[in-house]
Amino acid sequence: MSANSATPTPARRIPSIPFWAQIVTGLALGVLLGWLARSQDIGWLHTTLEQVGDIFVQLLKLAVAPLVFFAILVSITNLRKVNNAARLATRTLLWFMITSLIAVAIGLLIGLLTDPGAGTGLTPRDGQKPDHAGSWIDFLTGIVPTDVVTPFTELNVLQIVFMAAVAGIAALQLGDRAKPVLALSESVLELLQKALWWVIRLAPLGTVGLIGYAIADYGWDLIGKYATFTADVYIGCALVLFGVYPLLLATVAKVNPLQFFKGAWPAIQLAFVSRSSVGTMPVTTKVTERLGVPKEYTSFAVPFGATTKMDGCAAIYPALAAIFIAQIFDVQLGVKDYLLIVFVSVVGSAATAGLTGATVMLTLTLSTLSLPLEGVGLLMAIDPVLDMMRTATNVAGQALVPVVVAAREGILDHDAYNAAKLSPIEDGEADGREAEQQAAVPITA
Repeated sequence: MSANSATPTPARRIPSIPFWAQIVTGLALGVLLGWLARSQDIGWLHTTLEQVGDIFVQLLKLAVAPLVFFAILVSITNLRKVNNAARLATRTLLWFMITSLIAVAIGLLIGLLTDPGAGTGLTPRDGQKPDHAGSWIDFLTGIVPTDVVTPFTELNVLQIVFMAAVAGIAALQLGDRAKPVLALSESVLELLQKALWWVIRLAPLGTVGLIGYAIADYGWDLIGKYATFTADVYIGCALVLFGVYPLLLATVAKVNPLQFFKGAWPAIQLAFVSRSSVGTMPVTTKVTERLGVPKEYTSFAVPFGATTKMDGCAAIYPALAAIFIAQIFDVQLGVKDYLLIVFVSVVGSAATAGLTGATVMLTLTLSTLSLPLEGVGLLMAIDPVLDMMRTATNVAGQALVPVVVAAREGILDHDAYNAAKLSPIEDGEADGREAEQQAAVPITA
């Protein structure tokens, strides 16, 4: 071999684009294509955007039923590994209710100050009664399924949660005899989460379709009619997301709020795009673990929150929507009505079930207040635009409460919290290893 032979030059790797940058690019491209489809009346582009968005949402929904069942089942059985599990579960539920109470109060205050239904030009004739309406009787009787198949085929998440909770409690009672079932459940859950991660990687494409279709179909003119209401929802959610949550982190959990958003941002941005708390649940679980919350507690708190913790959809939105609809239909709300809104928001939030949209919760609120259900039709057109911010707020709260409870109980790994990375979904396998390491944090509460 010649001494002058050249040493092979290593190939240069193409730098990967950060996931958040892919999402932002998708948002910008969606806005551009949506505007182009509407302004130039390009029918095929309008249809393509709709189909791309629908396929992405459908892929997320495909995993919802089994994911919720096995996540709840495994999360309940994992509590056996945690000391004072009952106290942790009680504290979690309590903080869910406290933050919901604060959120609905903010929604009511903004609605009373801004009169979102005034000057819109909308009339009761513009409304349309929904095909299905929520009621307390339906809510209570609908918890228990009539069979074990229908909840999965009709995607009744509340009934799926009920069956999973019963199965989890039964497994705890059986003890060692349930180990084969639990091992299978954990394996199936990991399989579902892996498959859902592949769907999550398609989020930038889904963003193009969802945002583009919303603009192509609704246009800025429609948004203009609902300008005050839309601004109210976004401002209310922003106040909770960037005001209430940081205040709780700083004063109750006594941790750096900026670090929370640095760690939780990947889940928040995915929730904004996907409009599904359950679809975002694997990412929410990972970022919560990486914020220093023990894995055993996270595996309970996050699935529980993904199906019941809805500060955006079940607190801020119903409060503002009730005021908006009452003004359109010229119905005067009194103190009793506002108290009923608070009650429904705090107690009935499980009705939203972590799926895209909050129609069930809104109809439940309207029927409790005896407001015309035709008001739901007034808001359906603008709902996708609102749902993005609502779901982002929901998911942020679902990550926040475990951090607050873990900090209060002395089980939060502060080193992990302070070292949390901005984008844990860049390398799913690495995140899994880090989560396993954090699972070794002793739980001594």
